[in-house]
Order: sequence, then C-alpha cells, then structure tokens
Amino acid sequence: MHDDAPPEPLAGGLKQRHLTMLGLGGVIGAGLFVGSGAGIQVAGPGIVLSYLIAGAIAMCVMRMLGEMSAAMPASGSFSVHAERALGRWAGFSAGWLYWFLLVVVLAVEATGAAQIANGWVPGVPQWAWVLLFMLVFTAANLTAVKNFGEFEFWFATLKVVAIVAFLVLGTLAIFGLLPDTDPVGLTHLTGDGGFLPNGWQGVVSGVLAVVFAFGGLEVVTIAAAESEDPVRSVARAVRSAVFRILFFYVGSMLVIVTVLPWTDQKAGISPYVTVLDSIGIPSAGQIMNIVVFVALLSALNANLYGSSRMVFSLAERAEAPRALLRVSGGGVPRRAVLASVAFGFVSVLLNLEWPDTVFLYMLNSVGAVLLFVWALIALSQLRLRRRIEREAPERLVLRMWAFPWLTWAALAAMAAVFVLMLTDDTARPQLLWSTGATLVVLGVAGVRELRARRA
Repeated sequence: MHDDAPPEPLAGGLKQRHLTMLGLGGVIGAGLFVGSGAGIQVAGPGIVLSYLIAGAIAMCVMRMLGEMSAAMPASGSFSVHAERALGRWAGFSAGWLYWFLLVVVLAVEATGAAQIANGWVPGVPQWAWVLLFMLVFTAANLTAVKNFGEFEFWFATLKVVAIVAFLVLGTLAIFGLLPDTDPVGLTHLTGDGGFLPNGWQGVVSGVLAVVFAFGGLEVVTIAAAESEDPVRSVARAVRSAVFRILFFYVGSMLVIVTVLPWTDQKAGISPYVTVLDSIGIPSAGQIMNIVVFVALLSALNANLYGSSRMVFSLAERAEAPRALLRVSGGGVPRRAVLASVAFGFVSVLLNLEWPDTVFLYMLNSVGAVLLFVWALIALSQLRLRRRIEREAPERLVLRMWAFPWLTWAALAAMAAVFVLMLTDDTARPQLLWSTGATLVVLGVAGVRELRARRA
C-alpha cells in the first residue's frame, strides 16, 4: 500500500496477555455493574435483547477496527485510519473528539472511585482521594508502558473473575443448588408482566440506556501499536474479546432477570448487589463496591493511556502541537501524558466544584461522541477494505464478517440510535450538545483544510 506509516517511536512493551485482558476488561466497567439497573427498569427482562442489540453493534465496530488495526497498526488507531480513508479532516475530528471524550469521562471515574474510598475512610476528603488516584496513575503512565499493561491486566482479571463467579452463583441459584434456595425456573422471565412488560419500546429505551457502556473497546487497538507483534496481537485480542464480552454482558443480564423479578431493581443500586443479597451472599454490597472501585480505577488508567497516545498520534501528523512529540528513553510520550492529565485535572475540578452546571454541560457534550466516532470507524473501514484488497490483500489477517453488508447494517443501526436519542427526552440534550461539540471540531478541521490548500 502507498500510505505506509513510519515505525512507531513508542516502546513495544505490551505482551499478548496484556492486550487480551485489555480487550476483555476495557468494556467491563461501572456502566455494567451499576448502570445496567436503569436499563432493567425501562426494559424489564427485555434488557437481554437490548444488550444483544447494543452488543452486536459494538462487536461489529470492534471487528472493523480490528481488521484495520491488524492491517495497519498505529498508536492513533481509528484516527489514523479515518485520515487514510476519508482525509485529514476525518483524522483530526476523530482524534480530537475521542481525546475530549476520554479526558472528560476520566473526571467521572476519578470522582466515582473517590466517593467509594471516602465511604470506607471518611476521614480523608473526597478531593484528596481524587488527587491520590490521579498522581498514582499519572506516575504509572509516565513510566514504561508495561506498567500500564500490568495494572490493566490485574484490574481486568479481577473484573472477569467477579463476573464469572456471579454467573456461576446465579446459575446455581436458578436451579436451586445453593443452600436455602428453591429452583426459580423461568417464572420471573415471563411472570411479572411478561418478557417484554413495556413492549418493544422498552427494549429500544434499554438500548439507549446501555449502548454507551460498550465504549472502551477502542483502547485495545490503540495499545496494539506498542505490543511486541502488533499484527498478530490485535487480531488475537479482538477475536478472543468479541464473543466473551457479549457472553459476560448478556449472560449477566439473563441471570439477573431470571433470579429476581425485574421490578425488584432500584435505580442507583447495582443489580448485582440485589441478586447476591437475595441468594444470601454475605457482604454482597461491599464485595461489589470493591469490584466497582477497581472497574473505575481501571477505566481511569485506560483513559489516561488512550488519551495520551491519541494526542501523541495527532502531534505526529501535525494535528496537535509538535511539542507533544517528546518521547522518553523508555519510549513513553511523557508530554502527551502530562497534557492529557492536565486537562483531566481541570475536568475533575469542574466536577467537584460545579457538577450540576459547567461539568454537566461538558459531560453532555461528549455523551453521544462515541457514536460519531463509531460511525467514522465504519465509514473508514468501507473505504480502506477495498484499498487493502486491491493493494495488499496479505494484510487482511482479520476480516470483517459479511463485508460490506454487515458494515452498512451497523451504520444503519447507529443512525437508528441517533434518531431514537432525538425522540427521547432524557437522551436528546446529550445528542444536541454532542452534535454541537462535533460541529465545532469539524469546523476547525475545515478551516485547517482551507488554510492548507491556500498555502
């Protein structure tokens, strides 16, 4: 192919096990452990279908991204692919939108983890916990990339073990194989208003409630560029992650709505805690608090990593200040890490000081950005797949299923989610603010294109 990228100046310290667990753990976050309760409230047992639909879209995106990243590994991942496929404006827009998304969401994760820690040790104020977490993970990201990999490996392992244990205990409870439990059967799946108590409208609302929980899968393709064998590593990580993620998400939901009536779930309380309490697991609330705490720290660590690599890649392509290109002797882009951390600190301060005004607007402005990024990934894959087949077919070590029909189907599903968000009173502000932020970035990209042409 004509658009070969120069060799990455970043260190190749990530092993296959790091990438595999990053692929699995990257999307298992607080959105699943806590946020899934909101989806169950609107969809009832139909939340299983909501997760299947949302998960199918995410799996397609991950496969598309895996195909492009295995063929052309780059630390900027989909931002680089978008530039190659659609032009500089697309690479600029995808990169900066994703960077903005990560550094804003980082504040939610740091604050959430600090709230849990403050509950355990009330004597230490919340802001001090936030400061501690930010310092620890900044230090981890400033040292060798293998430290980031080790952190994420163990964080992801704990999350995966927690979900597997939950699935085993829940399945035993369903069949009455735990002490003091009777077989539940399918009573709660069909007996409390039926499988779709709120009809298909409930399933659709459930999709809106859960689709963004799948964000995070993109980081594995960013990290692949720093692995020992990028092509093989990303292909294996994507293959192993795709179906396991769906199994964890859909399996969890199936257990939750089978063990208990869906009406027993309460907003703000983890459905996992409710189920574990009901089957007599002692200290279920505290156990899940620890798992959620780890999930938040894991996401914080991954977001710091992903944002620094994305802004570094933008700098490589002259889409961000060149000063961010300084790389340490160990191959770590320290200035890019510090730039991302600095903005992350600003987000945290806004969240602590004005959570219901300034920060809420910022959070809304990134609420639907993930969908814009996913749409750019799909459009890029449509263009690049044809080019790779023509110029270097041997690079297609991982292929998108049923190309191009499934890519178009995924794009249609994303468009449907956009339309649904417009018609949903709670989701509409997010979509409008995110559209505004996207238009601003596209506007800047357009101005840069015009200047470049005149020059």
